[in-house]
Amino acid sequence: MAYVVTEPCINCKFTDCVDVCPVDCFYEGKNILLIHPEECIDCGACEPECPVDAIFEEDEVPAKWKHFVEINAQHASKWPNISAKKAQLPTAEEFRDKDGKFALLELVPGK
Repeated sequence: MAYVVTEPCINCKFTDCVDVCPVDCFYEGKNILLIHPEECIDCGACEPECPVDAIFEEDEVPAKWKHFVEINAQHASKWPNISAKKAQLPTAEEFRDKDGKFALLELVPGK
């Protein structure tokens, strides 16, 4: 069972989670990170590190964000791998506590 990145990451992209991942299963989009479900070893190290509580075990993803299970599975393998912490997006503090960010999701590779 993999972990899944969900909506709270949009326009924030904090990378504290990336820094603790032992298998480098995070992938970077323009305004979100995703977890490759076939690479995730379900260790749970990333979940408590996320400052916006965007990471959930697949079976525990809230119903309103269940579509992110498929988004992670479909797009992570197409995006560049990220294996070290870097600065969050300039919009991170502005969007940190906002709800309803799905319309802002850009499903394109980032860097």
